[in-house]
Amino acid sequence: MPTDRATCVLALSDLAAVIGTAPPRLGRTRLVCVDGPAGSGKTSLAGRLEALLNRAGTVVAVVHMDDVYRGWETDFGEVHQRLHQQLLEPLSRGVRGRYQRYDWVAGKFTEWLPVAVCEVLLLEGVGSAPQRLAPMSSMVIWVEAPADVRLSRGRLRDGARVLPKWRAWMQHEDAEHRRERTRERADLRIDGSPSVDLPADQVLASRSVR
Repeated sequence: MPTDRATCVLALSDLAAVIGTAPPRLGRTRLVCVDGPAGSGKTSLAGRLEALLNRAGTVVAVVHMDDVYRGWETDFGEVHQRLHQQLLEPLSRGVRGRYQRYDWVAGKFTEWLPVAVCEVLLLEGVGSAPQRLAPMSSMVIWVEAPADVRLSRGRLRDGARVLPKWRAWMQHEDAEHRRERTRERADLRIDGSPSVDLPADQVLASRSVR
């Protein structure tokens, strides 16, 4: 369990290199969970890591929790159970997994999406790093930003009409993260809204010191 933190400027290429050589704990796959509150910058980080890993020749897949939730009233326990049964358990046996995509506009699940056995699986989104997945995870990354910044990003992305749902979701996710102690357990914390200007290929991070 992380006991102390050392803050540094971290090159994303170095992080990608660490991920690419981490011990696989999901069969032959390195499961990297990118968790944190909505609007903190998780999707952007996962996309940049995917590009760097691809460039290094690593076979990588990305699964976004937004595609797995059952809408705004998501039961995280139910989501984790589906992910384990449909996606993670098959991958742990070295066979293809899958998940069913939720259409937020239609309000229902639609097509099934396959996930081939890969070297790195980036599982990105709120609730992606519950304690039940800890034995399977090679790394847990926590991305954070102030609540007002996250709410502003949500308004820009989804429009002002959904702000009440965003505020309710923020309480819902906070309860989940507190229950799972996700921030405390993370191997790496990344500032998704740093007060200093950094190049696009760098982040401000706090690493666990064991």
